[in-house]
Amino acid sequence: MRIFILLAILCFSCSASDDSTYTDDTVVITDDIDINEEADATSNIYFPPIDSDTWETISPETLNWDIDALEELNTFVAQTNAKAFLILKDGRIVVENYYQNTDAATLHRWNSAAKTLTAYTVGIAQQENYLNINDSSSDYLGSGWTQMTSNQEQNITIKNQLTMTTGGDYNVADVNCTNPECLTYLNPAGSQWFYHNAYYTLLQEVVSGAIDSDFDTYFESKIQAPTGITGTWVSFQFYRLYYSTARSMARFGTLNLNNGNWDGNQIIDADYFTQMTTPSQDINEAYGYLWWLNGQESFRLPGTIATFTGKLIPTAPDDLIAGLGKDDQKVYVVPSEGLVVIRLGDASGDSLPGPSGFDTALWEKIMLVVQ
Repeated sequence: MRIFILLAILCFSCSASDDSTYTDDTVVITDDIDINEEADATSNIYFPPIDSDTWETISPETLNWDIDALEELNTFVAQTNAKAFLILKDGRIVVENYYQNTDAATLHRWNSAAKTLTAYTVGIAQQENYLNINDSSSDYLGSGWTQMTSNQEQNITIKNQLTMTTGGDYNVADVNCTNPECLTYLNPAGSQWFYHNAYYTLLQEVVSGAIDSDFDTYFESKIQAPTGITGTWVSFQFYRLYYSTARSMARFGTLNLNNGNWDGNQIIDADYFTQMTTPSQDINEAYGYLWWLNGQESFRLPGTIATFTGKLIPTAPDDLIAGLGKDDQKVYVVPSEGLVVIRLGDASGDSLPGPSGFDTALWEKIMLVVQ
């Protein structure tokens, strides 16, 4: 099997508005696998080595995908401000395209798609008995982290933060502000769903308080190191943004395709994984623990308390789960199809904080390719 080596020597620099590049390990792209040499190649999930960028590929022709529809899909993605677009089948790369002067070494910001990474870290802290998601958040943030009464504040649990049901007032100037004066009471915890970013951001401080150590170091040791993901958290005022290559996001997608297990190593407790990726409450059925869920009967969207009837992404398979970030940063996982799809770049249209019409348009085209 021939191997082609691409050396990328690039400078690392991050900003809130620009994607960046950095020097990483040698990027090694492996030719399309030979089905005759490797029986049942797609019957098991492939995991790329954690200590190199070698990654098996498989051709769309081998998978009997519609090549004309794939060409139309690639054209669509290129015309919608993408910078990176990957499709994996059972862990193997089928499509890997880069645009706007980016390549496999370019760092991209995940925006709110990175909420899924925080949900993972909370789950790992729970399985290591540092916390329980039913604990009061005040146990780890201390008293006075909001401007609520002591009782109102104590009633907010880690699970409320994971599910966007804290009851915090969203009629404030900045729902990203994590200062106590910005966190005021509106509804009893658990009684309302609203996409309130500040309470999510504070989950990382909850983890730090629980483990009595640095969140970033814990995240690196528990998630990045055992999977080969490389990336970095960067703070911008009230934001904590995660930057990585598109391939690192694809590694995370592959981890979720296998229910939180990386090549035999169960990274996240299987029961927690199920809880995280199924409806977490009955107010917004399309939301788990910071994951978006397809196939439900109704959904809510960021910035509103209105409930919409139907599936979140009607053109996608019902079992799709997703991390969805502002300006169309996407990690989609579809177990029934063995698919991981990554889209990173600029907004395809209007700048929206999570789900967008792009999801529906993209999946309409993807399903024409794979079915």
